[in-house]
Amino acid sequence: MHFVLYTVFGCLSTCYCFIATAVHSEENRCDLLKQQLQSSRVSVQITKTGFHRELLTTVELRPDVPSGLGVLLIHRWPRGVYVDPFQLATLSQQSHWQMSLDSAVDLEAAAHQAEGFVTRVYPAVDGPTIRVTIPFHFRYHQPRYDGETFTTVEIEPPQLLLRTEGCLQLSGSEPHATVDAPCTHSNASTCPWVRLQQQLVLKSATLHQMVTFTSELNTVPFK
Repeated sequence: MHFVLYTVFGCLSTCYCFIATAVHSEENRCDLLKQQLQSSRVSVQITKTGFHRELLTTVELRPDVPSGLGVLLIHRWPRGVYVDPFQLATLSQQSHWQMSLDSAVDLEAAAHQAEGFVTRVYPAVDGPTIRVTIPFHFRYHQPRYDGETFTTVEIEPPQLLLRTEGCLQLSGSEPHATVDAPCTHSNASTCPWVRLQQQLVLKSATLHQMVTFTSELNTVPFK
């Protein structure tokens, strides 16, 4: 009888130690994730000129990057530009990132006929500094009749989301927020990602694209 009791108590003690160790390990992983969120920085830069540009996004993480850290950049693009999925598919094979789109992209549509879209970029984390270059292109814009020869397009900075396999529940998450997003670019399943609720406000990149100026006095209506 005593042997049975000792065996039961021994198993309970072992299970308790195992659970306590697992919980402590998860808390440590979540603390590291919080520290990464609080000190991470995102910057964007537009390069090249003309109708074909590139968006360079730089993510600066803490030097002590935890193993298994996942990074997700969510870009919300305006209707005035587009990305070429075929070009990106080729580029991703030569780069350290993968991308998915939330909808099909019409490469031929004019700006006033197109809709904005969202891309999700999953860069490889090889160190505290991550750089992703995405080529994008201006759409055709309708002629203007107000004397202006340029139109303005705003490119918003991406939203940064992080996750680790070891942190399943971020308790006391303020000022963080947990959101569900695809685990990988293949969209096979969703995972909880963490983002700053009050992320550092970055200025949008303002681009000025030349358009055709048409005078109403010189316009011949079609009959």
